[in-house]
Amino acid sequence: MTSLRGCIAVALLFLAANVVSLPEAVRADVQYFPVPSVSTSKNDGNDVGLITPILITDPDGELKYIVAPMVVRNSIVGTRGALNLFRYEPGGREIRFIGSFTERIERKLVFSYADPAFSQGRYSLNFGASFFKNATSRFFGLGEATSEPQQTNYTAREGRANWRFGVYANEVTQISVGQRVRDVRLQKGATDLPFTGDRFSTVDGVQGESIILGHRATFYYDTRNNLVTPTDGMAVTAYAEVNQNIRNGDHPVYSRYEVEVKKLFPSESKRAILVVRADLQATIGTQVPFFEQSSLGGQNNLRGFGVDRFIDKHLVSLSIEERIHLARTRVAGVIADFEVAPFLDTGQVFNDYKDVSFKSYRMTPGVGFRGIVRPNVVGRVDYGYSREGGAIYAGLDFPY
Repeated sequence: MTSLRGCIAVALLFLAANVVSLPEAVRADVQYFPVPSVSTSKNDGNDVGLITPILITDPDGELKYIVAPMVVRNSIVGTRGALNLFRYEPGGREIRFIGSFTERIERKLVFSYADPAFSQGRYSLNFGASFFKNATSRFFGLGEATSEPQQTNYTAREGRANWRFGVYANEVTQISVGQRVRDVRLQKGATDLPFTGDRFSTVDGVQGESIILGHRATFYYDTRNNLVTPTDGMAVTAYAEVNQNIRNGDHPVYSRYEVEVKKLFPSESKRAILVVRADLQATIGTQVPFFEQSSLGGQNNLRGFGVDRFIDKHLVSLSIEERIHLARTRVAGVIADFEVAPFLDTGQVFNDYKDVSFKSYRMTPGVGFRGIVRPNVVGRVDYGYSREGGAIYAGLDFPY
């Protein structure tokens, strides 16, 4: 329990420092409300518990802080206590801190800072660090043709750190450089499934420790009217990244590339918005750890499958969803919009471009429900259907 008390103490100190720095008028407008937390995930099991969001707004009703303590009971790893802190500032600046401690195995500490208008809007600055142990991670092997009976489980013990600095060429174009460090070790998982290290011992990244140092250059073209809750525009992201696996003495260097295009087509009233996302990824090199390769499945693509259901060197995917406005109301002192979003995700992973075939594309239809506090906050629950039974995901952002 020492780790839990330490996480909560750090989080409370962080919160206290921020609250003390608030003007008196802002500090006075605080509202909170307990919310039952019930969820199910294909990999993570079932959660039942209570979350109490505390919303702090400024005199104009703009959301400035969210503090969300949570206690849940998970069907696989037991009781989890968590504290989530979010701070929103003008210009899109955002600070996040998340700490959690679970009865069995799992731990999480996450800190991130994002400022898309750094130094009076001339630059962007992002940095963050995290440590976590995810005891319900799954691996089915590499390739598009893996089947459910091949499913294995492991605990992903990871430490991460990253930074990114961008320069705006104009109002809609940015070029950035950054680095990341990722330290990964596989340990026994929390389920009754076979251990990944026993069944897939020859797959790169399964045995021993992997320390990845990556160097990335990224091009952004973004005409959307908001980075977090857009209703119109287009975004293109392309990056090239050179990585070094420090623990691999034979083939330490490999590279990764991605081009992603997102386009929003709003109706005249903007009560309905069609969103299309296309994504192409490539990994070049030998002995690339499986967790560094492209994957499909999870809360952002092929939402009818579990996280990282299909893994291979390359990926192509296409998703569409229609975001339909249902209502606008005041919740805990802030104006919230509610949407329903039917969607269709499709995609394929492959080892070589000659293997690409339309017959191998996976498709997952589904529907999402969204709560939005503009301009900074999105809450969502998405259900996607697949031949493996479907999956439900919750998140604090749009899938794309």
